[in-house]
Amino acid sequence: MSKIIALFNQAGGVAKTTLTMNLGYHLSQISPPRKKQNYRVLLIDLDPQATLTNFMGLEPEQLESTIYDAVIDQKKLPIHSDIHGLDLVPASVDLSSAELELVVADMRDLRLKYALEPIQNNYDFILLDCPPSLGILSYIALVASTHVLVPIQTQYKSFLGAELLLSTVTRVRSLPNRHLQIAGFIPSMYDARNTQDERTLNAIQEQLAILAPVYKPIPRSTAFADAAEDKQPLAIFQPKHPAVKILKQIAIALTKLS
Repeated sequence: MSKIIALFNQAGGVAKTTLTMNLGYHLSQISPPRKKQNYRVLLIDLDPQATLTNFMGLEPEQLESTIYDAVIDQKKLPIHSDIHGLDLVPASVDLSSAELELVVADMRDLRLKYALEPIQNNYDFILLDCPPSLGILSYIALVASTHVLVPIQTQYKSFLGAELLLSTVTRVRSLPNRHLQIAGFIPSMYDARNTQDERTLNAIQEQLAILAPVYKPIPRSTAFADAAEDKQPLAIFQPKHPAVKILKQIAIALTKLS
């Protein structure tokens, strides 16, 4: 059964897109037990900024079809195949109008869920890169998902926002998706030399670990931006970077989700 994982945080700048691309890549490099083929992974860009689409080497303004067409016009998902071993459903700025159009759309909560149904059995993992908001696009992503994975920057302000984030997850669980599970929390952009980062990391580990696993922190590094500029996952761009091992460990943990 396909695991549909929404990478979600209403705050921007917490590395959602970077983690979507890199965790997707590491998942695609893992071979499941008793199978010769590696896990099949689909990434879906749900952010009108289309950053994931850019990171994966596509030009949003040149695309004939995006996730917008699938969600709003109920067309087939436009899947671009085999980019670093991953498949991608791209986004463009057109998606920015989807928030308004979905307000009056029939069955709006289930639009993404229905769009995924024809293809979800073709993949072992589908990762949804959610926009940095609590709007309808994030909401329909959570409704369509089996799990939510929360990147959380090791800054006090970001940690304070976790309560609002968790209340949104609770609201989704209350009716439209009662089986939604929290896959874990990923502390991101961590600087071990910064005492505030250290304090916030400790708070994340102490207060959120009762809800779901808190994974090892992803270090702050310009290598992620350099890799994205080169349109590559970090493991290809700089295989010996310390974060590569952490990302691989998190990907392995995700393969064990129930």
